[in-house]
Amino acid sequence: MAEAVANVARRVNATVEEGKDTLDLSNCQLISFPDGVFKVLATVLENIYIITLANNKLKAISSNFFSAFTQLRELDLQDNVLTKLPDKVGEMEHITSINLANNSFSFFPEKLTEIATLERIDLEGNSITELPLEKLCAMPALKWLNIKSNPLSSNTQSALQSPYNFEILITTE
Repeated sequence: MAEAVANVARRVNATVEEGKDTLDLSNCQLISFPDGVFKVLATVLENIYIITLANNKLKAISSNFFSAFTQLRELDLQDNVLTKLPDKVGEMEHITSINLANNSFSFFPEKLTEIATLERIDLEGNSITELPLEKLCAMPALKWLNIKSNPLSSNTQSALQSPYNFEILITTE
């Protein structure tokens, strides 16, 4: 565990010292986003555009995370155990890509449909059965949605046969 903490500290310090616009905390055995990271990154929060938290054990992401990283463009949360996102995610004004593949979502995180800038949503390998297709169609920037390997209901699968103004990746039987 001490090694994992040291790894996080090294990566966070490197982001600050080198003035990076990315924060990569993938493969750090995190179960939550460490509050201490906000303090260390306080002077550079506005400059961080890409965050990778893939391959951890995250069960939740706090509203504070989305309040702090207001300039975020890309967020990679794949391969965690997330079941939902806080409502605050809908207030992200700059995010263009979110990767939520291989988590534990049973429901499509509908707050994502409130993000006008969102172009790419990856939800492959979750447990989602229904999609808010009307809301997805109303998203002005959406170009790509990956919902492969989800147990989509037959109604949803039928509805996906219609043409949409964005690319949909689904698992075909």
